[in-house]
Amino acid sequence: MGGVNEPTSTNGSAPDPDATTHSSLDADSPASGGSLFGGFAIDFSNDIGAVPLANAVGPIAFGEPLATDGGAPAAAVAGGARETKLLIIGSGPAGLTAAIYGARANLEPIVIAGSTPGGQLMITSDVENFPGFPDGIQGPELMAQFRTQAERFGATIVDVDVERVDFSSRPFRVWARGTEYRGQAVVVATGASALWLGLESETRLRGRGVSACATCDGFFFRGLEVAVVGGGDTALEEASFLTRFATRVHLLHRRSALRGSRIMQERALANPKIEFHGNVVIDSVLGDAKVEGVRLRNAETGETSDLRVDGLFVAIGYKPNTDVFREWLEVDPMGYLVVRNETESQVEGIFVAGDVHDHRYRQAITAAADGCKAAIDAERWLETQGVSEAVTATAW
Repeated sequence: MGGVNEPTSTNGSAPDPDATTHSSLDADSPASGGSLFGGFAIDFSNDIGAVPLANAVGPIAFGEPLATDGGAPAAAVAGGARETKLLIIGSGPAGLTAAIYGARANLEPIVIAGSTPGGQLMITSDVENFPGFPDGIQGPELMAQFRTQAERFGATIVDVDVERVDFSSRPFRVWARGTEYRGQAVVVATGASALWLGLESETRLRGRGVSACATCDGFFFRGLEVAVVGGGDTALEEASFLTRFATRVHLLHRRSALRGSRIMQERALANPKIEFHGNVVIDSVLGDAKVEGVRLRNAETGETSDLRVDGLFVAIGYKPNTDVFREWLEVDPMGYLVVRNETESQVEGIFVAGDVHDHRYRQAITAAADGCKAAIDAERWLETQGVSEAVTATAW
């Protein structure tokens, strides 16, 4: 994600079933993901870690609040704060698309990208369903192109985490790494983080057979056997979707009974390709360069066994990155921000885009579309406030 702190990792092999999280469905222990973005990318083609990305953005010098290349300078105000017409929190597809549109509208946006920016695509290997890339593109490379395009039009991007906000009046105020940023309008695009099991082997093989998105990666497992861990509607939906490609889908759940809606349970369990394994916990993901199986532990007897699969889909829910905004913005029962009239929040001048409110689609293309809408809505709103003159042509 970008903009606020992500859930912290755990290293227990059996997540606490009673742990309280703001997830969309199943509640298991989360583990943080992502990688450095300023000057680095993940290369999923080799079994190595992060490598330098040629001609990428240079290292961020945190001593200077806005030390990025190519961005338009933000106005300094009293106390060393930085002020702009449009402040964007988050640097996934929604945030950076908002930055592109905002910059082209002369709003001189500042993007608070987060210390591990780029969104969920930074932990995605091949992206084959984003238009314009017929041969596919790696997630980190796609996000690097988003960022380059935003900076080309004058967006200023700073890779720091938001610590607190004050949306009580304009200009709206945001604090990140000890620096105050002020915006006449704000786009919140902090996304939602997939919850992970917290296993070292899971983290190591992420992008090499471990995934949190069947829609994104299911195609790569055509003719293979896969496992899905989780017991809620997310897991049931992922398992059902994967039967389009996989020869068999093993549905793994720590309890004896599933927790999803009755109709989803009936649909999944009636599918001959889905095999349910209850009362099992994943102790480790097997494999060196790629997933070769999972080691299961019976939650009642403690006995272990190995299940040979080629992929593991973790579907225990998502945590919307909304904690820092809860004092100011409305959230739904699952913790996602509530929007009105497409992108508006309950606070006039604060707009919302991407997975921070969307728990239905969770796709890069829909997040990018949200970012476009939020930036245009912010531009129109700023015009009504006499802050700027709208320049983006729309049908209304």
